[in-house]
Amino acid sequence: MEKRSIIHMLDPMQNNSPFDINMALDAGFDVLMPYSNVKLDSINGLTQDAIFSRGPAGVKRTALFIGGRDLGLAMDMLNACKQAMVPPFEISVFADPSGAFTTAAALVACVEQQLKIKHGKELKDCTAIVFGGTGPVGIATGVIASLAGADTTLIDHLSIETALDVSKEYNRRFGCSLKGACAGYDRDKINLISNADIVFCTAKAGIRVLSAAVLHEAKQLKVAGDVNAVPPLGIEGIKRSELGAPLMHAENAPGAIGIGALAVGNVKYKLQHTLLKLMLETDTPVYLDFREAFNKAQENVKN
Repeated sequence: MEKRSIIHMLDPMQNNSPFDINMALDAGFDVLMPYSNVKLDSINGLTQDAIFSRGPAGVKRTALFIGGRDLGLAMDMLNACKQAMVPPFEISVFADPSGAFTTAAALVACVEQQLKIKHGKELKDCTAIVFGGTGPVGIATGVIASLAGADTTLIDHLSIETALDVSKEYNRRFGCSLKGACAGYDRDKINLISNADIVFCTAKAGIRVLSAAVLHEAKQLKVAGDVNAVPPLGIEGIKRSELGAPLMHAENAPGAIGIGALAVGNVKYKLQHTLLKLMLETDTPVYLDFREAFNKAQENVKN
């Protein structure tokens, strides 16, 4: 009799994400075991408890999921899981803190696709700015875009020091080339957007980041993507379901197009489902983070 599939869901926060729990169940795992307030120094013991308790056949039906909100901590936990494995007792691990890796991967893949279709451009040809760039989704978006070759700047709405510190930290971690900037007022946003080819809007839900007046000052904007599905939307004029529709209010940037939150969310949902299913179906253990998420998202938007 085949053993039931188990996913152990490790989270450094007080509560595990109901979104992730629902997704894991819908992907086909039989048993979900959530753990909250997990510390980095507990990862080794938890991982080895998971791998040694089921035998070589059982490890193929066992997986770990890492949540939380801190991208750096999630990656440290993923690496700690890898180091704790003792082949052939080895299981798959998927890190997706706050859904940031899959959301960012979906956003960048959608923008990349529309950039090619509508403008014949690659990410490496473009300058990109990330509003809400010091939050989890913003950081992941910036890292993915930068590693893909875009000249990328993370924008914080309050502090240039925060933007610079975050950029420096993730450049060190992943070998990317992020810059940092602050845009607390419309005049700051206008200065930034006037030279941008791509705008990623990853700010908190329900916050209008770019108004019609700001968009009017865009001169070379090609694609703007927004992940905020809660009114008021992050970018004025983008409808939530749009994927490549003309961007309202960007009259001075001919051909500028918009991508709405539901279009991105559809790819993100399918992507997370795909990666969770992969852990169930693979014969060889996999370690999944934003890199694998982006690769799969690129495949998904082509289909």
